[in-house]
Amino acid sequence: MDPVSDVLSDLRADRVVTGRFSLAAPWAFRKSAVTGAPFRICVGNPFFIVLQGMKPVRVEPDDFILLPHGHEHVMCSSLEVAPISFDTLMSNNGIQPRFDMPLSFSISGPGVISELYTGIIVFRDLERNPFLSMLPPLIHIRAGDTAIAPWLLNTLTSFIQESMAAQPGWSIAAARLADILFVHLLRAQLLNAGRSNKGWLRGMADWQIGKAMAMIHRDPRREWDVASLATEAGMSRSRFSARFVQLVGETPIAHLTAYRMYLAAGQLMLGKRRLVEVAESVGYSSDKAFNRAFRRWSGLPPRTYARSAPDLFDLERREVSQSRNA
Repeated sequence: MDPVSDVLSDLRADRVVTGRFSLAAPWAFRKSAVTGAPFRICVGNPFFIVLQGMKPVRVEPDDFILLPHGHEHVMCSSLEVAPISFDTLMSNNGIQPRFDMPLSFSISGPGVISELYTGIIVFRDLERNPFLSMLPPLIHIRAGDTAIAPWLLNTLTSFIQESMAAQPGWSIAAARLADILFVHLLRAQLLNAGRSNKGWLRGMADWQIGKAMAMIHRDPRREWDVASLATEAGMSRSRFSARFVQLVGETPIAHLTAYRMYLAAGQLMLGKRRLVEVAESVGYSSDKAFNRAFRRWSGLPPRTYARSAPDLFDLERREVSQSRNA
């Protein structure tokens, strides 16, 4: 069995909620983080999706979007439109979303229409799967990508449309189809990464290097060194180091540090933990050492970074404040 099949062999969708949104511009809403993997398929006019810490992504017709970790995100017809929360949007339209029923709604407006076929895939063991823990926050597969089977788009959009009627057996059918979607999107992501010169996804596609990377992501607090990681990979230290740099484009310890800083940055953005707690959570016993490492990684001290959240996620708060002062 190939490495990808091996790590995904016991992964099954527990349940899926599907939806179809017809949205006339201008529109923008913010979806809170969920325990699951949302996917989006664009039909009609393009739209944007934005995650904290990432540049906005323009989603074109027939593109696939997958958020493997269910991060909070904004979707909008234009980056100039201030988003409201998805819950507020539903309340304003008299809709009470349920996680066990398909969701269909429309937003009327003077502009062009974006059709979104959507779903949230819930995996019982998502967080424990080392392969999935290494996926980026957002996977964007463009229309016509040769790594995606041409039948997948029509099959999924047709099924989501039919699921709106919630006929008997729809939920189990949705879960099984979600398994197929997930594997196809992950395969496309890996194949695309394999075509690039370097990158951590290319490293993940290598069985031995991928195993060491999985151990880093599974236990970033551990005091890893090159020797212990090489042992996990079943390679000599020198061969492991050379192969890691060749595929990933950075040393194993540089990758460990970058992943620790990525985790720390997410905690700093939330602003719910003391700096020393954030440092300890990613393997630093000294907050001074953590400060130095974080500054090298981001170019900013941790506290400054925490205050530099993307402006798009502040638009809703500014809009509320302005309406109160009007």
